[in-house]
Amino acid sequence: MGVEHKRGKVWLAVSGLVISPDGKWLVVKKKYGGLKGKWSLPAGFVEPGETADEAAVREIKEETGVKCTVKGMIGLRTGVIKGEVSDNMILFMLEAEPGQSLKVQESELFDVQYREPRELASDPDASVLLKYILNSSDSSVKPLIDGINPGETFGYTAYKIFL
Repeated sequence: MGVEHKRGKVWLAVSGLVISPDGKWLVVKKKYGGLKGKWSLPAGFVEPGETADEAAVREIKEETGVKCTVKGMIGLRTGVIKGEVSDNMILFMLEAEPGQSLKVQESELFDVQYREPRELASDPDASVLLKYILNSSDSSVKPLIDGINPGETFGYTAYKIFL
């Protein structure tokens, strides 16, 4: 991929951690890009007209077939690619609606699985970020705060805080 990109030079992506009732993590194995053949969290770019948390819900549904609700924000991964592109990803904690089966988005993914975190931690095919989250001791989640009125000045049609 050249540095010219349809998203310009500031990217905003999201990813979501879904943990099953028995403690397994929902992970995907991508067919393309830097994470090709690696286990990682479902992820994608925020589209115009949606909030970041809505994008996470949409991406997980598209990639895995699983409908989720957002519980909160885990954190932020931010970096610069080739000295030019600001690449930002917000990580969310989500909960799957009960009784759903997994569906692989075959155009983008080799596989979708619920896997044991301990297994993933020692899997050479787990992404660097996934391993870091697995080994993180502080799992504090910033809850979603909705229903705040920011006033009319900016014309927000959606306004949410994770704090």
